Amino acid sequence: MDSAYVPALAAFGGSAVGGLTSLMATWLTQRGKDGARTLAQEKTRKQKLYKQFISEASKLYADALVHDNSEVSALVNLYTLIGRMRISSSDAVIGKAEAAARMIIDTYFSPNKTFPELRQLMDRWTRCESLARFAEKN
Repeated sequence: MDSAYVPALAAFGGSAVGGLTSLMATWLTQRGKDGARTLAQEKTRKQKLYKQFISEASKLYADALVHDNSEVSALVNLYTLIGRMRISSSDAVIGKAEAAARMIIDTYFSPNKTFPELRQLMDRWTRCESLARFAEKN
């Protein structure tokens, strides 16, 4: 091999290694950004789902306090939200959501509340602890 080729091959090898290093660094950076974006989107999706659940459960609980029966479709909507939570939420979150749903159904079977009783209930805020526990941890 001619000695003139050695520096040229070394320069070519150095350029190739430098180019590959830059390519790998760019690829790893982009992969990290994509992962972070995916996590942020998942968190936003869960927050919207939990917000829907809390809104629906609150409406049903208020209805259950003053009525003896419920629209089945409203309860189906609540259980649909719980089903959607099963896809991506932990067992603890699902358990709290199911406890809130059971509490709502139990409330439909209890005697209706009068307005003064509702005021006392709001002062104590004991019966709706299941929904409050769901809201504070998620």
